[in-house]
Amino acid sequence: MGKLKTPDWVLEGFDSEDEYSKSKGIKKKKPTGKVFKIRKCPQCGNDDVSVVLGFEEGKGKGEWECKKCKWVGKILREEEVSEEEFIKYLDKMEGK
Repeated sequence: MGKLKTPDWVLEGFDSEDEYSKSKGIKKKKPTGKVFKIRKCPQCGNDDVSVVLGFEEGKGKGEWECKKCKWVGKILREEEVSEEEFIKYLDKMEGK
């Protein structure tokens, strides 16, 4: 096994890899091929979110609710992942 290398963003004193990338003008590679979206709560990061239904059947209010922290709102955090990462995510969810 080779030695582990400290990432450049840590050596240069940045708090996160995103800040480092933004300051250096480095763009993240988008997944190639099929892209899947995973919806997560913006407050707690839990992926157990569902649509809040309105009074009439089939009429949604456009809001989402987190089952863990009971957050209700319109803006969700979405992660775009490749097919391989999505399959790993589903396998992890199956084990819960």
